[in-house]
Amino acid sequence: MNQHITPAGLGRIDWKPVLGVRVASVGWKEAIALLGRLAQERRFTRVSFLNAHTANLAASDPDFADALRSFLVLPDGVGVDLAARILYGAPFAANLNGTDFVPAFLQAQGMPMTVGLIGAKGRNVERAVERFASMCPQHRFILINDGYFSAADEPRILERIRLIRPDVLLVAMGVPRQELWISRHIDERHCTLPIAVGALFDFMSGAVPRAPALVRTLRLEWVFRMMMEPMRLWRRYILGNPVFIARVVRQKLGLERHPA
Repeated sequence: MNQHITPAGLGRIDWKPVLGVRVASVGWKEAIALLGRLAQERRFTRVSFLNAHTANLAASDPDFADALRSFLVLPDGVGVDLAARILYGAPFAANLNGTDFVPAFLQAQGMPMTVGLIGAKGRNVERAVERFASMCPQHRFILINDGYFSAADEPRILERIRLIRPDVLLVAMGVPRQELWISRHIDERHCTLPIAVGALFDFMSGAVPRAPALVRTLRLEWVFRMMMEPMRLWRRYILGNPVFIARVVRQKLGLERHPA
């Protein structure tokens, strides 16, 4: 079983466990500075994000929960904020959803970095590379592979990543595949910061539209996404959100047990 890993460069962080997943409560600027320092000092750190859906998966999938113990996990969305209010009396310091946070992190880094992208459909990851290059001209963006590869392809892909050894590796394969893949295959020989980014390439490419700014401000983007893809997402939100809150309440009452 993986143990919780805290790289020396993380310093003092307020951790708020949610359904057995240890989540970092840090401000937006502090999180950007933290990842920037880890990249500059080449401190290998796996990074992921926890929202209500991923918390539900971790609560029901021991392999996924075990993998997350080797990640720096950041809070994503209104669901985990509500969980923090229930469990600890206060929300997380910031909503560090990967769709907004990862581009902001890359834009904020003045030091040129090499950034590898792997995952999503071929055309979407190609467009994401183009968009990132336009937004962050100080960095070099390299398309490693789309997300549709077999186990037989993995040795070739991993060797390519090892030879490039990017400062940041963005992995967009969906939850929990991306975290499991990073946990099982990616270490300090391959990159410095492997970051599990979910649907980021689909958003960056324009293949999947973002909610209007007002909807995001009201923290209702999940409603917009469900309306856009009701057949795929209704179970995640209509069924998953109440299950998540029930599990959080059980944790508060000491009825929900999770490995330390």
